[in-house]
Amino acid sequence: MKTALVIIDMQRMMQDRMAAGRDHVNPGAPDRIAALASAFRREGRPVIHIRHRDADPSSPLHPDAPGYPPMACAQALDDEPVFVKRTSSGFASTGLESYLRQEGITDLVVTGAVAGFCVNSTVRSGADLGFAMSVVRDAVLGFDLPAANLSAQAIFDVTMALLDADFATLVESSFWLEN
Repeated sequence: MKTALVIIDMQRMMQDRMAAGRDHVNPGAPDRIAALASAFRREGRPVIHIRHRDADPSSPLHPDAPGYPPMACAQALDDEPVFVKRTSSGFASTGLESYLRQEGITDLVVTGAVAGFCVNSTVRSGADLGFAMSVVRDAVLGFDLPAANLSAQAIFDVTMALLDADFATLVESSFWLEN
């Protein structure tokens, strides 16, 4: 069993959403992600970064947009892999699965953004591929869906319940930081 930390889509667009006052859960997630990355690095465990890239020049996740670069908590060290995706799941449009199998990584500790979207689809895909998935609840950002009149908390709670029911083990950051 080899365990890696996975940081999904912690790009400046997420920081901008929070700063703009968008309804969200886990405002302390960036600090927890930074602490988890430091702990994994100290223990010699892999830290894997997944970023979203949009080809549309008007997108905040276009490589030339100010929302594209990683947040401070998600800066990759020189020897850490960065997978750039164009789909919701971190597996569908990247070489993540091949990398994990090549490195003998069997267990993934997932953090990042956004709970109901890319975190959700990456965790489900990873579980379907046979990886042991764990989600660090307090190190995952979630946002509202105003057009559907759904709060960030409602989406987060349902997403975490569904992941816990069949796809992942849910833990708090203290599980990894205090062990």
